[in-house]
Amino acid sequence: MAIGRREEARLLSQAEREAVEPTHYPAISDLPEEALRDAIRRLRELRNRAGDIARQQRREMRRKAEPRGAAPASDNAGTQRKQQVLAAALKRVNREIARREDLTQGDSALVESARRALAMKRAARHRHHPGPGRTAGEGMRATPSGRPSVSPDPREIGRVSQFVRNAQVRRDFA
Repeated sequence: MAIGRREEARLLSQAEREAVEPTHYPAISDLPEEALRDAIRRLRELRNRAGDIARQQRREMRRKAEPRGAAPASDNAGTQRKQQVLAAALKRVNREIARREDLTQGDSALVESARRALAMKRAARHRHHPGPGRTAGEGMRATPSGRPSVSPDPREIGRVSQFVRNAQVRRDFA
């Protein structure tokens, strides 16, 4: 569940609030890289400290450890919420660093893909199909057909034509 800024201010001490405040948007996008690295280190320390205190309070409530203060802890919900606030701030900073790294890597990936596309375009300029083979440039030599040549007797051709004519006449007058 998200924790609002007013709730954060109530849970955190002044020093913790100063560490968490710049991790909210839009202030986080204005921070330089070095400040983000320092914020990670500081927030980890604060989160780990809050976790240690919450664990100690849990042990005191179960009577497994001696109380650190005058009275044993009766509840550690506030300390756990403080740890959640600090963990959320740490997560925001890590996400911002990852976003910035993606932007720088994205540019190089874009350049690389543009180079690949240009190489593909240049390769496509060259003809990639076979030549046409024999053409009629100076004139072609006659090539013999692969089919067997059957030459009928010229007298047979005339006889068949006359037969077809006679058959047609018989059909017309029948």
